Order: sequence, then structure tokens, then C-alpha cells
Amino acid sequence: MSQPSLPHASWWEDANALRRVVADLLAAELALARPGRPPPPSPWPDGLDLVRDLGADSLELMGMSTALAEALHLAPGSADTHLLAEPRFAHWVAAAAASLRVDDSRLTFRTSGSSGSPKRCTHALATLWQEIHTLADLLSGRRRILSAVPSHHIYGFLFTVLLPRRLGIADVVDLRAVGPAALAGMARPGDLVVAHPGWWDAVARLAPTFPADVVGVTSTAPCPDPLADALATAGLRLLQVYGSSETAGVGWREQGGAPYALLPYWSRTDEAAQLARALPDGTMARYPLQDKLEWIAADCFRPAGRIDAAVQVGGTNVFPAYVADVLRMHPAVLDASVRLMRPDEGTRLKAFVVLRDGALASQEALLDWCAQRLSVPERPAALTFGQRLPRQASGKPADWIIDAQ
Repeated sequence: MSQPSLPHASWWEDANALRRVVADLLAAELALARPGRPPPPSPWPDGLDLVRDLGADSLELMGMSTALAEALHLAPGSADTHLLAEPRFAHWVAAAAASLRVDDSRLTFRTSGSSGSPKRCTHALATLWQEIHTLADLLSGRRRILSAVPSHHIYGFLFTVLLPRRLGIADVVDLRAVGPAALAGMARPGDLVVAHPGWWDAVARLAPTFPADVVGVTSTAPCPDPLADALATAGLRLLQVYGSSETAGVGWREQGGAPYALLPYWSRTDEAAQLARALPDGTMARYPLQDKLEWIAADCFRPAGRIDAAVQVGGTNVFPAYVADVLRMHPAVLDASVRLMRPDEGTRLKAFVVLRDGALASQEALLDWCAQRLSVPERPAALTFGQRLPRQASGKPADWIIDAQ
């Protein structure tokens, strides 16, 4: 099937969009280097000095410049020569624009989860435009975008950078500083609200009533059917997009419980863990899947669980096994098990900890240990102590009730 002509692809010519991407990317890199010490939220002023105003040291500057060069595929030498020599935010944005003017054909995104070494996923800009061209047909009439997601992740980049350029939208509002409670008072007809299931869940608990013609979009994980139903009752049309950092968008649906419709350039292969994509240049490529898929028909499916055992916390993929490994690094901890809380317990991780004989470690001490080594979504919100890890009669790992010994 031939692809219609795509719009002008120089997304970075929108100065505000480029500033958002660079600021979000640098903030995320600095947060990785400083667990528990979040950098200032976007927007960053042009005059912000990364050393004087953020206190970035030489290692942090190197990490941020490398992350920027890697994500935007800046010209060789940019990180060392141009960025480190002048650590002002405006200079880094200008250096990014100058390099993108020469070559903007590829972008690299990191997976949102953490297992010690985030995966890097490189995409041709043409394939990202291919997705946005398709999804734009489902989102016609949008006049403003309200976003609760970072723009340097692939989901945020697609919907807060490329989509507004495709639809001619100049007004992109960052919701992260105001939170879910403010949405009902801010939303107006023609809005598109971009968020993840955890954020939408917080919105639904406030029982809002949306004005007519407000559309929401959610991704990063399947939206639970009761949540989708609650948002529909509140008057929101919700577009659910299924995909990953590795594949970008794969399918979509608008009703809870319905299967996802495969985007038209994707097709099944003879390998259960792969999909084939018809690229804009007419060639085909295969992509690995991160989830098992239950196929309802050749062009529709339901996700059937992660292949890599990641779980979602606040829109971020986290790996409970990695968090358990971090807990075991504590000198007082003999063993640990980490799970996602049950729906009646909450939406964070919980941990069951077995201490070494004679060792003492308070809940506060272990939580502080985690805070120094893990991102906020990875940190267990509840610890339970016991003499042995919970097991079923068969010997397999078992769930536990929070605080039960």
C-alpha cells in the first residue's frame, strides 16, 4: 500500500519543541546521576547555566552532553567541543539545531524502564512520521495539546513534538507541574490530553466532567478497562495506543475491552515474538515484540503479558528482579522479593525482605538505601520483613499481604 506524502519533517525548526526535548532529556540524565534530587522542571530559561544554576559537575556535564549527542545523533565531536566548552542551556539548544540542520534522519530513545543498563532504540525519523500521519486522521480537529509526559521519550516525542507539527498546533501545555487535579478546570473543546494510565487513574478518581470534544490519548501500558470506562463516563474520548520504545506505535483502540487494531503498515510474521513493518521507502523490516500478543484476527490483537517481566509504575517500565538485586546489595539483607502491589494495595512496588542472622536494618534505612540507588518508580513503597520469602506449597514464589510477617 502506497503512503501519502508526509509533511515537512524538520521538527526542530519549532524552537519551543526543540527546547522542550533538550530540557527534558538533560533533566532526565541529571536525575539519573542524582537520585532523590530532581532538577528544575521545564521550561528552562535560555540563560540557565548548567554549572552555576544546576550545580552540574564535570561528570554530570559529560553524561548530559553524551545523552544529548546520542539521542539526536549530533555531529561527531559536538559533545566534547561545543557543549562542554559552553554549558549554557541556550548554547546546547543552538548546537543541537545546528547539527540537526545537517542531519536529522535518526533519533535514539531509551527505554523508560530501568534494569541498570537502559536499552537504546534508534528510529528513522521517516518511520515516526509514518505513524503520526496515520494517527493524525484519528485526531483531526485538535487545537491544543496538554501533556503529562516527557517529550524526550518516544511516546512524548510522537504526540507532543511531531503530532502538533502535523496538525498545525502551536499551543503545547505541560501538565506535569500542575498535576491531574488541574485538568478538569483547564480542559476545553478541541484539546488533546496526552498521558499514561497511572496519570489517567489519578484523574478518574477525582470524578471529573469533561467539556465536549476533549480527546485523551494513553500509552506506555494497556489501559485497564474499568479506567477507560470511567473516563468515557466522564465525557472523554480516549485513544489507547499500544507500542514500545523498540517498535513505536503498533495498534490502537477507543473502547475498553476491545482488541487493538493493527496500524496498517504492520503485519504478523511466522515468529510469535516479531512483527513486520512496511517502511516508508517500500522495504520491509522485522521488529522484536516486548509483549506476548493474542491474535483475534490478522489485523487485531490483545496484549497477553510482558516477555521481559517488566511492570508499569507511573507510566514507567520497571523490573522487580533488578530492584530485588539492589536490596540484596545491602549488607543486612540476605534475600528479597519484589512485586507490583495488588490493585487493593496500591500502584507501586512492594518488597519482602529477609535479614541476615543477627543483622539489624529498619524500614527507614532500607528505603533510604533504595532512594540513593533507584529512580522514584523503582523504589518500593512498602516493605515487609520475614524469616523466609513467601512460597506456595509447590515451592514457587508466592504473593504476600503488606506488613504480614
